[in-house]
Amino acid sequence: MALVNYAKKEIQFKIVYYGPGLCGKTTNLEQIHALVPAKSKGNLTSLATSQDRTLFFDFLPLHTTVFEGWTTKFQMYTVPGQVKYNSTRKLVLRNCDGIVFCVDSQWDKMPENLESYENLKENLELQNSSLTQMPHVLQYNKRDMDNIAPNEYIDYLINNGEVRIPVIEASAFNGNGVLETLNAIAKLVSTDFQEKQNK
Repeated sequence: MALVNYAKKEIQFKIVYYGPGLCGKTTNLEQIHALVPAKSKGNLTSLATSQDRTLFFDFLPLHTTVFEGWTTKFQMYTVPGQVKYNSTRKLVLRNCDGIVFCVDSQWDKMPENLESYENLKENLELQNSSLTQMPHVLQYNKRDMDNIAPNEYIDYLINNGEVRIPVIEASAFNGNGVLETLNAIAKLVSTDFQEKQNK
């Protein structure tokens, strides 16, 4: 849920990057932090294990002006990819305004992608929400790898619902598709907020 501070004329949105372990969630935030101008970002905080996997979350506040006369902040988080940290996933997911689901495009990662996507739906349901209500995009990451599944197969596996979800192809390691993904989710979140305000 967006936080609106009328005194400061500030709107704060929370965007969560979700997906299986090592699919590129942290890499996305690292690339965003590197690509966004210094005046538009805060510090990137990463809490990682000795195996260099994100244990809790990454947090990157981005500042921009989406609504005239208002300062808009996007707080970016990632969830841990490992199943054993599901309680942390639930905590990070709480009160979010938009989700980027990162798909690892490698063939052998398809079961993990599907498991993580189902887990996302379950955790949203526990918070009385769902993907039909939540602005979200799919990022098909690691498209630069050799053994990748065709987009059509990933569409069939994950993006096969009645509502078509925006898809961005990416190679987060190289920075490709990273800002496109961010722009897509920011636009959806902002539009969703405006529509709810007009009701």
